[in-house]
This record gives sequence, C-alpha cells and structure tokens, in this order.
Amino acid sequence: MDPSAVAGCFRDKTILVTGSTGFLGKCMPIYIHKIHAIYVILLVEKILRVQPDVKRLYLLVRAPDAVSAEQRVLSQVLEKDLFNTLREKHGLTHFERLVKQKIVPLAGDTGFHNFGLDGPTVEALCEEIDVVVNGAATTNFYERYDVALASNVLGAKYGCEFAKKCRNLKLLLHVSTAFVAGTQEGLLLEKALQMGESLRQGYHLDIETELRLVEKVKTELAAAKSGSSDQSEKTALKELGFNRASHFGWPNVYAFTKAMGEMLLEQHREDLPVVIIRPTMVTSTYQDPFPGWIEGARYIYNSQDLYLSAIDISMV
Repeated sequence: MDPSAVAGCFRDKTILVTGSTGFLGKCMPIYIHKIHAIYVILLVEKILRVQPDVKRLYLLVRAPDAVSAEQRVLSQVLEKDLFNTLREKHGLTHFERLVKQKIVPLAGDTGFHNFGLDGPTVEALCEEIDVVVNGAATTNFYERYDVALASNVLGAKYGCEFAKKCRNLKLLLHVSTAFVAGTQEGLLLEKALQMGESLRQGYHLDIETELRLVEKVKTELAAAKSGSSDQSEKTALKELGFNRASHFGWPNVYAFTKAMGEMLLEQHREDLPVVIIRPTMVTSTYQDPFPGWIEGARYIYNSQDLYLSAIDISMV
C-alpha cells in the first residue's frame, strides 16, 4: 500500500488516543512492560510528522485534572527524544505551535464508563472523533487482579462502548498482545477470541464470575484486615490473579486479562469497525524517525534454547 495514501486517511481527522504515557516506571524491561505506551507514542509522533493536517489528537491520560494531564503529556510524551526530528524540521517555536494546535490532553481513566469524563465533554468528543486508538493497559505480569481487570478487561469494554457513541467513527484500533495465545506451540492463526474460551481444555471462562470473585475477595480481605498491612492485601490480590490465570491455562495475569478484554470487545462490537493488533516484543526503531530509538532500559537475553520473535517498533 502506498504510504502517502495511508497518511492521507488522517487528513482533517480527529483521533482519540489512550495509553500514550504508560503506567510503569522507566526502569521496567522494555521488551514487554512498555510495549503499549511505546507503540502509542510512536503513532502520535508519526501522525504529526507525516500528516500535519490531522485535525486533532486527543491524548487521554490518568491525571486528577486538566493541568496535570497537560504536564504529564509534555513530560512523558512530547519532551522525548523521539520528537527531535519534528523539532528539527519545524524549529522549536513552530513545533510548540503545532503541538498546541493539534494535541489536546484529557484527564481520564479507561477503567471507568466514558473514561471518567463528564457528560458535556463526552458529547462534544463523540461529535468530533473519527478514530479511537485504545492502547491503555497495565502490563505487569504479577499485577493485582482487581487492577488488571479494571484496566485490561473493563478498559476494553468501555473503549468499545465509547467508540460506539462516536457518530462519525471510522475505526477502533485496540492494542492487545500476542501473548493472549499463552504458551501454545506451533502455527497459531490470528483469529478472534470467543467469549468463554479457555486455554485449558474442558474449562469455561465466565468474565462476570471473575469480576464478582475479585470483589468478594476484596470484601473478605477488608473485613479480616484488623491490623494487617495494605501490603498483605496487595499480595493476596496478586496471587489471586496469578492463580486464576493458571487455572484457565494462561501464564500470567497480563496475558489472561488481555485475552478477556478481547473477548468483551468481540462480544460488544456489533457492526463497529474494529482492528485488534497483537504485538509480541519490540526492538528499537530501524530508521523512522531515526535509527535506534527506544525508551528506558532494554536488553534481550539469548540462549541456544530461545527462539526470538521481535519487531522493529517503527514498522508496527
């Protein structure tokens, strides 16, 4: 496909993007733990660079208010070295002007209905938005089960519900992971996960049951707290997530909840135009916008027994 034709699709379009700042610290291993944020940041940079006539990019970030959202976007997205090519191309003054014209930070949370936005804001956005890119996720393999369910499962559902309200929607792009396939071997075809599907033969996965279970456990932990630390609750909920993932055949709570998110998306999408991408691990950029960019700590362990699946993030 002609790259210019793809870029042309974004001319005068309004795009809502979640997950541009990520949830984890800079010290986490890059090959998994920042994959969602890296992909989304690259998307933002590339759209601004190849299609400056994009109408607007709304960046939804977790923040208590609009001022904090703007500060977070500036510090965790636009000040990155990744945007140096744009700064050099336009000059600092014109780059800042471009950002001010095109980038609109939004304080919200994908774990809530309507991303936690107020009614008038939702109404205005739904009149304007053409594309929704849902890249928000918690990617910790040993996350608390309640946190992973809210971000990766309900976040997918709420993203779909929001997209269905957008009257001019052309596309909902959902960032998942190749690890929804678990540890299966051999040739695995790219197909949608069906509601209730489990990697463990003979088991049926009921997402509503999982949501009720975690609330029941949280209530029991709160009732039995009496002097126990918050760390004890956190550990218990992390172990619950790991155990439930293992019970249904997934290796960790990240892959497990991302799989459930895909199931809800498939169940609720109806005639919504949806694309799900499942990256594996990522390496640095090959050449676009410049060679060798990747954020944070990065390393790849190799041995004779390891088969490596990697992709240059500028090619996603």
